[in-house]
Amino acid sequence: MPKARLAALTALVLTAALLRIVPHPPNFAPVMAMGLFAGALFPNRWLAVAAPLVALLISDLVLGFYAEMWAIYATLALVTTLGFLLREGRTPRRIAGVTLAGSVIFFALTNFATWALGTMYPHTVEGLAACYAAAIPFFANSLAGDALFAALLFGGFTLLERGFPVLRSQPAAA
Repeated sequence: MPKARLAALTALVLTAALLRIVPHPPNFAPVMAMGLFAGALFPNRWLAVAAPLVALLISDLVLGFYAEMWAIYATLALVTTLGFLLREGRTPRRIAGVTLAGSVIFFALTNFATWALGTMYPHTVEGLAACYAAAIPFFANSLAGDALFAALLFGGFTLLERGFPVLRSQPAAA
């Protein structure tokens, strides 16, 4: 892999994570899209998982730490592996499908962790249902943010590859 490509991918992932610092609507953040993007495009699977986790940590150093952050990190690592499904081809349909799946997984696991580890909801089936019900309004923002940031990351990098052949995984011969 050309060094320029790895540098560009890393810069995009770091930029996405730093966008968390900019004021935004609740749950309208690039975290999940950043993981899918890294999973799809970083050459090494371990690096693909590590890069968004390190980028997230950098943004959390500014934003501060929180009780359920381990659940966010674990879920991000899992969602990043979904990006591996895009290594064979990044069509808009496949990206949309994986993005939707990632959004649902992120919603399901992080809200489960909130219920299981928190004190806001009783640790009963009813409490779990109440936790998910309370999170539904935020899920709309998650879906919108995930779709927008996935489109920006994947689409933007595709445009960069077209404009700068050095960023292609296998540069065209001169």
